[in-house]
Amino acid sequence: MPKKKQECAQSPTEDQLVISKLYEIMEAISDRVEMHKNIGEQRNNWNSLLLTSINGLILGAATMAAISATSAVNFPVLALKVSSMTMYLAATGMLVVMNKIQPSQLAEEQRNSARLFQNLGFQLQKLISIGYPTDDDVKDMMERVLALDKAYPLPLLGAMLDKLTCKTEPAVWWPKPRPPREKGVARKNEYNGWNKNLEVEMRQIMGQVRKNDVEDYLRLGNKALKLNKMLAISGPILTTLAAIGSVFVDSSSYGGSLAAAMLGIVGGALAAAVNGFEHGGQVGMVFEMYRSNAGFFKFMEESIEMNLDESDVEKRDNGELLKMKVALQLGRTPKEIKDLNASSLRNEGQVDEFASKLF
Repeated sequence: MPKKKQECAQSPTEDQLVISKLYEIMEAISDRVEMHKNIGEQRNNWNSLLLTSINGLILGAATMAAISATSAVNFPVLALKVSSMTMYLAATGMLVVMNKIQPSQLAEEQRNSARLFQNLGFQLQKLISIGYPTDDDVKDMMERVLALDKAYPLPLLGAMLDKLTCKTEPAVWWPKPRPPREKGVARKNEYNGWNKNLEVEMRQIMGQVRKNDVEDYLRLGNKALKLNKMLAISGPILTTLAAIGSVFVDSSSYGGSLAAAMLGIVGGALAAAVNGFEHGGQVGMVFEMYRSNAGFFKFMEESIEMNLDESDVEKRDNGELLKMKVALQLGRTPKEIKDLNASSLRNEGQVDEFASKLF
């Protein structure tokens, strides 16, 4: 009997089991933060090393093509031609792989995911410290972790996001929100920090974010995407043409030899410039930044909409806290948000000012 009582005393209660599950999730989140940080640094190094190596091959091949073009008639240029062609072809293959995986964009993805996982860990700590977690909170946190894993995958083969998509779509790292059982507005004049005026303000700021901020970053993202596609296609084409030119650099025809030499030398120089601009300028990283910023504003929009669609005000986030959170995310004060909404109402929703001052 005493032994049985001791076993019962050691078994965890339901609340303790929930807390234990949340701590397991917190441990997984902490591990993911470190993984994404380390892999992000590795992929940033890939970008630097591959850029240096490929441009070194291209410029070396262009130099050999130039030497073979200026050599004497009886000078053995076959070795230079073969070396130049081989280096151009090697650079072409490496360029195709580099343009496919976009290391600078991969590094930016890992930086974003590490930040988002860290933020999720802070939310989990807050929930454990001052909240009353339940099994629903455990499921919600699990869904958020898995949604982040899907949005920012670590492996390259089979799971890597398409880097040269058809158009820019906002990054989505949160699970699909569950629809409320009944949509509506607050049934009480003021409850849980909500009132009619706050609902109007939140709807206005939601529309402002959707109309100006999200659309602007999607527009910029599409421009960066088109530029990246053009550069990604141009680089391998130029190195291939330069390889062909280096083969015929010693043609018996003077005009043909000159044209081949120009193709082998100028094509290589242009390829190095294109590659340096694309990966040295980290155009893929810029595209990912725009995509993530659009996702940030879309997430804010959906968070506000989810609260407004919930008719049971008690189940919403506290209105005052939500307003302060939105203000901080937009780089504004609550008063500035109120003034922005007032300006939008005066101009019938036609306000050119962006909701965010942060980005």
